[in-house]
Amino acid sequence: MEKIESFKVDHKKLQCGIYVSRKDRTPSGDIITTFDIRVEKPNVDYMLPEAAHTIEHIGATFLRNDDEWKDSIIYFGPMGCLTGFYLIVKGDYDSAQILNLIHRMFVAVREWDTDIPGATEEECGNTHFHSLKEARSIAKRYLNVLDNIKPENMSYD
Repeated sequence: MEKIESFKVDHKKLQCGIYVSRKDRTPSGDIITTFDIRVEKPNVDYMLPEAAHTIEHIGATFLRNDDEWKDSIIYFGPMGCLTGFYLIVKGDYDSAQILNLIHRMFVAVREWDTDIPGATEEECGNTHFHSLKEARSIAKRYLNVLDNIKPENMSYD
């Protein structure tokens, strides 16, 4: 089998940041952009699964309610390696164009102090698998990355 594009990225060089992972055309000709929201350095650190789950719930809720972006959001969820998230949006975008959105989303996670959205037994398949404390800690650390982001942390080599 042919190696998929995400496995061709040198993860030894990859830093925390926001990257365009791929751009695809839908059957109707529209472009969708997949972003690699890398919150941990690959093969060095990773998120606790409970924290990633909590960020997924808060992040997806935030993104799908954002007045400017809600109609463009297709998907937001964690990577299997637990070093980041994928965000898929309708449209042809680059990392700089979503930087403010991602920053605002992680501020929302950092500041979250009420019940985790969608975390009841009727809404979630694993309601006990959350950590708001760890999610907030990750958000705080990642906001420091976003506040000091450099061009090399917004584009794969």
